[in-house]
Amino acid sequence: MVFVQVCLNGARGANDGAVVPLSPGALAEAAAAAVAAGASDVHVHPKSPCGQDTLAPRSVAATLEAIRARVSVPVGVTTGAWAEPDPAARVARIRSWTTLPDHASVNWHEEGAEEVAAALLERGVGVEAGVWSGTDGAERFVASPLGPQVLRVLAEVTEHDAAGADSAARSLLDALDPAHGRPVLLHGEEGGAWPVLRLAVRLGLPTRVGLEDVLVLPDGAPGASNAELVSAALEFCPGA
Repeated sequence: MVFVQVCLNGARGANDGAVVPLSPGALAEAAAAAVAAGASDVHVHPKSPCGQDTLAPRSVAATLEAIRARVSVPVGVTTGAWAEPDPAARVARIRSWTTLPDHASVNWHEEGAEEVAAALLERGVGVEAGVWSGTDGAERFVASPLGPQVLRVLAEVTEHDAAGADSAARSLLDALDPAHGRPVLLHGEEGGAWPVLRLAVRLGLPTRVGLEDVLVLPDGAPGASNAELVSAALEFCPGA
């Protein structure tokens, strides 16, 4: 079975266009449509009332509850440092969550990543180890004692140029080998999103797509929704 995670919104905001869902209700609608289109899993950035990424318990709970009312697939959230720059405060936020996601991404190059991951594991939340190209995240993750406990690795290619994204992806995968034997989800962003997704399909790896990673379809036309991006991604997947 093809595994395509939908990343609904990311750190994008209102300036990125009306198609990007921000409120719990809009995120729930987007998730439901994306899952109907074939998405196997949901990744979301809960937003504050002013539209900024947040780890606040009330916002996390509202977002998760709204999405889970519409879909039955796993739902995960970000723990990116931009949502809470202080690592100790990030851990405190996680420990204060009243509604738990199925999983949460932890960017391994960020300060405090090990502590954040440990706090999630203590609460029974699956950890997606975010390993970005162009950082020391792969080196840190391969050396991490928590590596064997993560749910999967999110190998994120940050090269936005389509011509360089393929080679950057292959270099990142080489750096992650053997990655503690954990599953690797490979994805890119912006101009590199579709080339990296095609590579992931060729290699038989899980992948993801959504308005967090790319705002356009493979032909360059604007994407109207997360569901449309998922449908386009599955066209590259044999047997989807």
